[in-house]
Amino acid sequence: MAGLNTFKNLNVKCERYYNLLTKTIPFKKTISEDRIIDKRRIGFYLFILESFGRGKDIVDLSQCIIDSDFNDIVYGIGHDDLGIDAVLFDDESQEINLFNFKYRERFSANSSQGINDSFISSKYFNAIETENLIGVQGKVRDSLEKVIDALNSNNIWKITYYSVSNETNKIRLKDPHIDRLRAIYDLEVKSISLDYIADMMSLRPEPICASILFDSSSIMPYVEHELSSSKSYIVRMKASELIRITSKDSVLRDDYNIEDISPLSSTELDYGVLFDNVRGFVLNSKYNTNIKKTLSDSPSKLFMYNNGITMVAKEIHSEGINGNRKQKMRINDFQVLNGGQTLRTIHDFNKESEKNISDVLSECEVLVRIFSSSGDDNTINKIAEFTNSQNSISTADLKSLSSEQIDIENYLANFDILYSRKSGDIGGSDKNYSYQITMEKFGQLLLAIKKGEPDKSSNHKQYIFSKYYDELFIDNFDISESLDVVNKYRYSVSAYYNRPDTVFMEQKVYYLVYMMSKYPSCDINLLIDILEDEITAFREDDKSLSDARKMIQVRFREGLESSLKLKVISE
Repeated sequence: MAGLNTFKNLNVKCERYYNLLTKTIPFKKTISEDRIIDKRRIGFYLFILESFGRGKDIVDLSQCIIDSDFNDIVYGIGHDDLGIDAVLFDDESQEINLFNFKYRERFSANSSQGINDSFISSKYFNAIETENLIGVQGKVRDSLEKVIDALNSNNIWKITYYSVSNETNKIRLKDPHIDRLRAIYDLEVKSISLDYIADMMSLRPEPICASILFDSSSIMPYVEHELSSSKSYIVRMKASELIRITSKDSVLRDDYNIEDISPLSSTELDYGVLFDNVRGFVLNSKYNTNIKKTLSDSPSKLFMYNNGITMVAKEIHSEGINGNRKQKMRINDFQVLNGGQTLRTIHDFNKESEKNISDVLSECEVLVRIFSSSGDDNTINKIAEFTNSQNSISTADLKSLSSEQIDIENYLANFDILYSRKSGDIGGSDKNYSYQITMEKFGQLLLAIKKGEPDKSSNHKQYIFSKYYDELFIDNFDISESLDVVNKYRYSVSAYYNRPDTVFMEQKVYYLVYMMSKYPSCDINLLIDILEDEITAFREDDKSLSDARKMIQVRFREGLESSLKLKVISE
C-alpha cells in the first residue's frame, strides 16, 4: 500500500515536470511561490499523460490538456472544459483516452476517489452524444469535434475514461452509477490512484537478487562458445517460484527451499525488475486477458501457450547439490527484459484469491531464459531489442535500446538536455536539466530537417523508426548536429508562443524548423508570416481544408518552397 513517502515523492516528481514545462513554454501567467499546489497539479497532468502519450513530448502533451485552469495559466485562455481535463488520441490503435484529474494537497491514508468526480465529466459526454457544441470554444471544441468525427467514421474507436488522483484508494468501479456511465456512452472506465502511481514512479532500482532451486531435469545450461566461462540457462519454473523471486520481499526472494508458500498469496511484484523492459508500464492489454484466461481455464497449458520470460542477470552462480539431482542457482542484479505482461498478469491472478498460489500457480510452469550479461549494458540492450522484436511492440520502443539512441542521450546530456528514450523518463534527481525532448519528437524533426519532408513528420511517425530509420539516424548522421536540431525546435516553439496573433500547432513547428534549416539567416518572424500566409491561401480542388489537413499535402509543401524562394530573396 502506497503511503506518505510515495505521496511526497510524487510531489517532487510533479514539480520537476512543471519546471521542465516552464523552460519549454513561456507561461502567460505567473504562479505565486505560495501556490505550490498549482505547480504540482500542472506537473501531475504531464506525468500521467506521458505514460499514455506514446512518445509525445511536453509541448504535445500540453496541447492535449483542455482543463480551463491549466490553459488560463499557460496560454492565458481558459474555456469551460465540461469536466474533462485532457483528451489523448492514439490514431494507430484508434483509441480515445479521456482523463479527469484530481490532485489533493494533503495526504490521507483513508482518502478515496469520489463518484461525483466522474459525473463532473457528464457535460462532455452529453456533448458527444448530442453533437451539440453551441457555446463550446477553443481546445475543448476542437477535441469534441475530433471525437465526434472519429465516432461517426467507419472505423472502430475505443473510448476509455480514466479517473486519476493522488488519493490512496481507487474509485469503486462496480458502483451502479459507473455502470450507467458505461452503458450510456459505451466506454471503458478505469481508475488510477496512488498505489498504481507508485509503480509508475519506479526509479532505477537497487540490484535485485534471488535464489532458486531446480530439479536438474528442469534446467539446461547454455554457453556462447567453448572457452566462455559465462553460462546462461533455459529453465522450467513454477509460476509460484516466479512470484517468489520477483516479490518485493527480499527475504522471500532468498528462501529457495520455502515449504509454506501461503505467504506468497499476499506478496507484491517489485516493479524494479521491469525497469529495463521496453514495453514500459502497461495498464491493461488483450494479452493480459488471454494469459489470465489460460491460468483460469487451462493452467497446465501455460508452458505451451506462452512465449515465456527472458531475464538477464549481472551474475549467475549455479551448483549441483544432492548428488546433482538438484541445482541451486543465485541470480544477482537481474531484470525481466521480455515477458513483463506475463509476469504482471501472474501476479494479478495471484491477488484474486488466496488459494490461487497453492491450487493453480504451484502447479503450472513457465519457460524462463536467464542470460548472463556480465555487466555488459550493450548485451542487455541487444537481448531486450531482439527478444521483444518478435512480439507486437512499437518499433520506437525497440529502437530506444539501440546504441545510437543511447549515444544521442549521452551527447545531449552534456548540454543539460534530457533525451527521453522511454516514457516517464525525466532524468535522475541529481541533475537539473534545462530542457527535455523525446526520442520520437527528435525523429520527427530529423524527418523535416534531414529528409526535407515536414509534411510527413506528423502522419508518417510509424515509419521513422522502421523504413526511414537508417537514413535518419545512421547514414551520414552527425551526432554533433543533435544540439542544433533541439535548439531549432526550442526556438520555433518559443517564437510561436510569443505571437498571440497566430495559433500554435505541432505541424507548424516541423515546417518552421525545415524553413530555418534552408534559410538560416532569415528572421524567424518572417518565416512564420510566410507559413501562415501559405496556410491561409492553400485550397485543394476548390475545397476548404483544416489547417492540419493542408500541411500534410505534398502540394502544400511544394507551394511553400516556391513562396520561400520568392519572398526570402525579395527581403
